[in-house]
Amino acid sequence: MRTRNATLAALAVASLTLAGCSSGGSDDPTPDDSTAPTTGASEPATAQECLPVPGEQLVVLEDDMMLQNSDNIIPALNADVATDDVLAALDAVSAALDTEGLIELNKAVDIDRQTSEEVAEAWVDEAGISVEETGDGSSITVGAANFTENITLAEIYAEVLDDAGYETEVREIGNRETYLPALTGGEIDIVPEYAATFAEFLDGDIDNVVASGDIAETVAALEPLAEEQGLVVGAAADAQDQNAFAVTQGFIDAYGVTTLSELAESCGPIVLGGPPECPERPFCQPGLESTYGLEVAEFRALDAGGPLSKTAITSGEVAVGLVFSSDGALAAG
Repeated sequence: MRTRNATLAALAVASLTLAGCSSGGSDDPTPDDSTAPTTGASEPATAQECLPVPGEQLVVLEDDMMLQNSDNIIPALNADVATDDVLAALDAVSAALDTEGLIELNKAVDIDRQTSEEVAEAWVDEAGISVEETGDGSSITVGAANFTENITLAEIYAEVLDDAGYETEVREIGNRETYLPALTGGEIDIVPEYAATFAEFLDGDIDNVVASGDIAETVAALEPLAEEQGLVVGAAADAQDQNAFAVTQGFIDAYGVTTLSELAESCGPIVLGGPPECPERPFCQPGLESTYGLEVAEFRALDAGGPLSKTAITSGEVAVGLVFSSDGALAAG
């Protein structure tokens, strides 16, 4: 049986995470051959002017050179509850959850206005997750940061653990600075985490980057850091929630680019939108320029993957904008 106790902490802070995401698109060139993209061009002189293209459908360009770190969804557990049976149930969730599915979960809650509990129950049924009822009926409290995606993930964990024979409770705690002490102290037992951000947070040295764009390397760095805190991490899902760069489907149709490498090779200087700090952050404008060789003609300060950025992309104010890779607005129309 499941109970819920939502406890809002002060200072809710949603972490900006850093990694990439893939999304498909059309490779059709522009009707005018004189402006057709020259994918794979290495000289700036061959690049065309890729103006913003308004459109309703947002599409993330693949971060094919792994500029961003791998912020895959991963369960973090207090070691006292990290039994083989509990880990097996959580690993079943990770095995079934990809970024496309996470986008749909967020759309259902943030756009379609369903509750996280309703969405979690439906997803577990639709995903066909079946776990053995090996639990002993003991109580497990699943904590959540106070933003809807994390709450929905916590509800999914609780739903599957409930099916496995445990009595579960979902408790909304707050930001990482609030819920991590609760996790290490045993007030809560499990939290849905984000691999790269969690590893960097536990490491605590801003000058020492321990995560990478490779999820296996990131988890290898995370595991001993978690162990030092009396924590265990389960299997990482394919699903990622991290910073990504989006264009409209119309932009992809016009210029035939689906990756950040193709964008840099095919397009001349572009108009980029993002949070005000983007021009100084290594995983934002400087990273696009140094890793991909992308030229930015103009930067427009908007917000961090929020409504200002998304509207600027769809309205044609900017060609490329920073979004979160699991945003419900990325769901196919």
